[in-house]
Amino acid sequence: MQPPSQQVTKLRKTLAEEYLRYLSERDARKILIADLNELRYQREDMSLAQSPGIWGEDPVKLTVALKMARQDLARTQMELNTMKANFGDVVPRRDFEMQEKTNKDLQEQLDSLRDDYKEVCKEHEMLLQLHMSTLKERDQYHSELQEIQRTSTPRPDWAKCEDVVAGGPDRWHMLAEGKNSDQLVDVLLEEIGVGLLQEKDFFPGLGYEESIPPFLRFEGVVENKKPTKKDVINLLKDAWKERLAEEQKEKFQDFFLNFLERRFGPADAMAWAYTIFENIKLFRSNEVMSQFYAVLMGKWNESVYIKQKETVTQLLKEMTNVDSQNEGLLTMEQLSTVLKSTFPFKKEEKIQELMEAGGWHPSSSNADLLNYHSLFAEDEEGQSRPFVQQLWEQYLDEKDDYLQELKQELGLELREKVTLPKVREALMTIDPKLDKQTLNSYLSQAFQLPVTELPEEAEEKTEDIVIQLQTALERLQMADIRRMGPREQEPVS
Repeated sequence: MQPPSQQVTKLRKTLAEEYLRYLSERDARKILIADLNELRYQREDMSLAQSPGIWGEDPVKLTVALKMARQDLARTQMELNTMKANFGDVVPRRDFEMQEKTNKDLQEQLDSLRDDYKEVCKEHEMLLQLHMSTLKERDQYHSELQEIQRTSTPRPDWAKCEDVVAGGPDRWHMLAEGKNSDQLVDVLLEEIGVGLLQEKDFFPGLGYEESIPPFLRFEGVVENKKPTKKDVINLLKDAWKERLAEEQKEKFQDFFLNFLERRFGPADAMAWAYTIFENIKLFRSNEVMSQFYAVLMGKWNESVYIKQKETVTQLLKEMTNVDSQNEGLLTMEQLSTVLKSTFPFKKEEKIQELMEAGGWHPSSSNADLLNYHSLFAEDEEGQSRPFVQQLWEQYLDEKDDYLQELKQELGLELREKVTLPKVREALMTIDPKLDKQTLNSYLSQAFQLPVTELPEEAEEKTEDIVIQLQTALERLQMADIRRMGPREQEPVS
């Protein structure tokens, strides 16, 4: 008989084994119940899926069908996996087309950039060639400069003239102020010429040839009246006043001689004509004398002088109208406004030049006051202030630019012939605002035809009227030529 402790151990072991068997049987029972339920659910599903006509289908048949369906599913799954493997990198057509369009655009941009690059390369080559030619020119100019510096005479020491010119240093400084070397040479020639002119007591007559101006046609000798420079200037001013007051305009040279006869009598008129002629020919730096000489010798039409005086008078009138208080003062802003309204076709930099000539500085305020009457004052020798001189220089520059633009529009060399219709067309192109009267006056001046004899634009014989381009431009240079309006797309102030 076993001891109690061993029996208890054995019973415990047996109990554990039985408990494990119980658990195994319980799990097996649960699995069977689950399988049974699954079969029941499948049967119910199959029953619901069957039509009334095939109710109660053979389970074996269904089992076979299920097996076949599983085989089809497996085959379909394999095909699906194969397609995924083969077409995993395929994108939708819409995305493909969008990418294709983007690629096409980028390709076009690339082609355009390549073309631009080729053009830039060509320009680069041209610039390199230009750079090389510029270097050659620079070296050539440098060599010429060195040669000139080696061989040329030194720049004149104009201070040496102070002790030679009558009036001493003070007068020389007054004469030389603001003048370049070329102008100083003219001043010296005038000073030398004055001395020689005063030494002459008589002038030899030039005779009666056709080439001699009417006011100088004389045989023998005439007396040198030896007037002062101021006397000559005052006499010329009086001549202009009388000329402007004339109703019946005679030729300027005839008028000049008649004026002297009325002023000094027929006996002394010729002596005064020679005296004044020699003086105005000498004093090139004097504004009054040089302008009178240019008109007298036919280098300018007198309309140039008259129009310039009218412009100055009109400008002074405009400034006076703006001066509501009648104080003789304008602000810089008012001056700028008057200039822009009086000269609407001048560019901004030209207005700026006139402002500076009138006393404006970059540091000036728009409220700074200016005595505008001083802009139009003259010294005792008739010389205008810098403002009027700048106005005159701008007129000459603008006329040169206008005629140069006309030449470029015609596209001809100076020695080539040009017809009247071509000049008319070119003038209307560069200056569309030209009225018919002004246009005809320009054509009349260029072709030396009376305005009444100018053919109309539609007439065939206009092609027969030809002239050398250089001659036409020289004749227009003599006349009062100015722009009537801006060219198309030309900026104005």
